[in-house]
Amino acid sequence: MAQYSRAEAADRAGVAMGYLDQLIELAIITPDGDDRLTRGDVRRAQMAQTLEQAGIKPEELAAGLRDGHLSLSFMDSSAYERFATLSDETFEHVSERTGIPLNLVMLIREATGGAMPNPDDQVREDELAVVPFIQLELAMGFRPVSIERQLRVLGDGLRRVAETQSDAWRTDLSDRMLAKGMSLTEIGDDPMSDQTVVKHDRAMDEAVLAIWRARSVRSWSGNIIAGLEKTLADAGLITALPRPPAICFLDITGYTRLTHERGDEAAADLAAGLGRLVHRAATERGGRPIKWLGDGVMVYFRDPGPGVLAALEMVEGVSAAGLPPAHVGLHSGPVLFQEGDYFGQTVNVAARIAEYARPGEVLVTEEVVDAAADSGARFTAIGSVELKGISGPVRLHAAHRAG
Repeated sequence: MAQYSRAEAADRAGVAMGYLDQLIELAIITPDGDDRLTRGDVRRAQMAQTLEQAGIKPEELAAGLRDGHLSLSFMDSSAYERFATLSDETFEHVSERTGIPLNLVMLIREATGGAMPNPDDQVREDELAVVPFIQLELAMGFRPVSIERQLRVLGDGLRRVAETQSDAWRTDLSDRMLAKGMSLTEIGDDPMSDQTVVKHDRAMDEAVLAIWRARSVRSWSGNIIAGLEKTLADAGLITALPRPPAICFLDITGYTRLTHERGDEAAADLAAGLGRLVHRAATERGGRPIKWLGDGVMVYFRDPGPGVLAALEMVEGVSAAGLPPAHVGLHSGPVLFQEGDYFGQTVNVAARIAEYARPGEVLVTEEVVDAAADSGARFTAIGSVELKGISGPVRLHAAHRAG
């Protein structure tokens, strides 16, 4: 077990020596006979400072510990090793040592959920583990702006995972234990609970890695298929369909934030309502929902014309249900089917159009307009636009109900 002097512990916890001495005087932290402190003590110092910033004074915390209402002994558990301590390096020093632009090194703190640090702030030990990834991508030729986007998306995605898991842990376990009369001290000091938490965390780590790898395979497959499709099409080896199908992407603006604010039960109700709305509108027009994407859904239509009408109905239905406005992108063209999913350039273009569309808009390509001339919808030309990740301009039209 790592042991630190008072000065080392204060430095690792990021607290002033005087503050650490106060915690020791209040018996929130207790050094051993050689006046040495452990990693658990460092985490207790960090937690005490966090609690004080939240409005709970050290004296109040000490009183709760003294009277047996609270316990921080659980911070010694190996399950809490993820509460990283500070390293000996600053962000500026890491940048100088590795050659990574300072703004990218500092972005690691934001990706892990913290506020933008100062260059002379110390880097946490867990943040240092991200540095080799950035170094390798820069050496491979990835642009800094691309790495920045990866870090932000990775941080936001895992934030949602962590918050959802934390909510489930509280509502399904902790709150139920408290309702049965157990105290926080009893819950935290239960050795069986400690073993279960460690086992659960390891299983969760494996599950996250497995799901991420599976997601990567699907994304890589999409890139491979799209590349092969384009090569074959450019070589004139793919026969064009006389009336190709359409892919529709519907996104809800701020849907994830809304479900988080309203709680799990309300979120489930919203998801179920949206699912019924999309399924009804799609199937009545010969479409089929393919997969849900967190903030929206991907739908396949064998005929672009009815697909446009279904998209308009979905946007109107979302608004009538009191949800934030939806925005939709449709593109018509050849698609490749694999394991219940669709891939190819048509899918990629439709997804990018949905990202480009404003709230309440249904945007379609020229191919959809040509195939939906007798659908009963009308179209307003927007013009050629550049879409992220799509080579060459794409001519877009806004779809409306006729009349």
